[in-house]
Amino acid sequence: MEIVAPLIGFDWTLVMFLVTFLVLFLVLKKFFFEKVRAFMDARAQKVQDQFDSAEAAEVQAREHLAEYKARLDGAELERQAVLKDSKAAANARAKDIIKEANEQADEIVDAARKKMEQERAKFAESMRDQVAMLAIFAAEKIIEKELKGSEHDLIIDNVLKENGGKAWKH
Repeated sequence: MEIVAPLIGFDWTLVMFLVTFLVLFLVLKKFFFEKVRAFMDARAQKVQDQFDSAEAAEVQAREHLAEYKARLDGAELERQAVLKDSKAAANARAKDIIKEANEQADEIVDAARKKMEQERAKFAESMRDQVAMLAIFAAEKIIEKELKGSEHDLIIDNVLKENGGKAWKH
């Protein structure tokens, strides 16, 4: 038969073990558990403060974002108004420039027409003078010599060659 010893026997060792455990627990509770609990509470409070700070920062960031969006919308409207005003001013200035250019072009055309009329009148007078001189010169040549039909044409050609036939074109 075998004798089986109990796992835990009730003797003074067990009592000393329990007393030692109780003393150790009270000492640890007094000096260690309170510090650990205080550290854990402080850490939990710090984490909670960080979460609260992050939430406040997020709320503030959203407010700033909404404010910036409102500013951007206002700036966009202002930009559109400035562009519209600029386009209107540019169109008005372009119309003024075109009107001035048309007036100047009309003045230039009128001046050119007047100058052309003057040149035409001078040219006509010059032509009359040349025709008169040619007629006189031709008459002198004809008077010098009475001619027959073919000689008459020959003299006219010679007169034209001698007296600017190159300049005389009709």
